[in-house]
Amino acid sequence: MIFYLAATFASALLFGLGLCFSGMLDPQRVQGFLDVTGQWDPSLCFVLMGAAGLAALAVLLQRKMKKPVLDVSFHMPTARRIDRNLVIGSALFGVGWGLSGICPAPALTAIIPGHVSSYLFLFGLIVGISVYEIRARRQ
Repeated sequence: MIFYLAATFASALLFGLGLCFSGMLDPQRVQGFLDVTGQWDPSLCFVLMGAAGLAALAVLLQRKMKKPVLDVSFHMPTARRIDRNLVIGSALFGVGWGLSGICPAPALTAIIPGHVSSYLFLFGLIVGISVYEIRARRQ
């Protein structure tokens, strides 16, 4: 259990540091990437390409392993269908990310230096998750 917690902490720390050093805590960088007709900032593209490359290597490694190092089995998603909820949720996430320039991981990381926009974003995130949970329980 201690190795699991240490690995979780280490990977979260590495991810957070990567967000800090890449400048992704700044909402202006994200909005600058989406501003293709004005002051376009390609830095998010490089961060995404690096993340996709690392994820591809991790998938190749995972396929060669019988089981993960710190668990008894891999926990892979079972849903394969693209449904209305997935499309609506993805659209809401994309629109929110584009308008605010903030997504959950940078918002959590940006709390440490005290970015006010992160607190507002996280408040909205908690409200949105709560509304979803209430709605899901009624169905």
